[in-house]
Amino acid sequence: MADKLLDTDRMAGDQQRRISAALDVGLKALRPMLQFQVSLLRLWAHNAEMLARNCERGLEGLSSDAEQQEKLEQHGHERAA
Repeated sequence: MADKLLDTDRMAGDQQRRISAALDVGLKALRPMLQFQVSLLRLWAHNAEMLARNCERGLEGLSSDAEQQEKLEQHGHERAA
């Protein structure tokens, strides 16, 4: 009876070690994929920030061009008058 109890404990321990080893292998394989996805996410975020900055610069350029155009038009109207 005691032999059977020890045998089942040993088998349960072996099964836990196998599961633990398989989990360890799986996590080690998963790590590079997660690191790659994180680097892609960082790259995407950086590009989104650059796009936002370029859009702001473009809008600033448009507004300054519009202001210059208004000044030229006002100056032209003053000359004509």
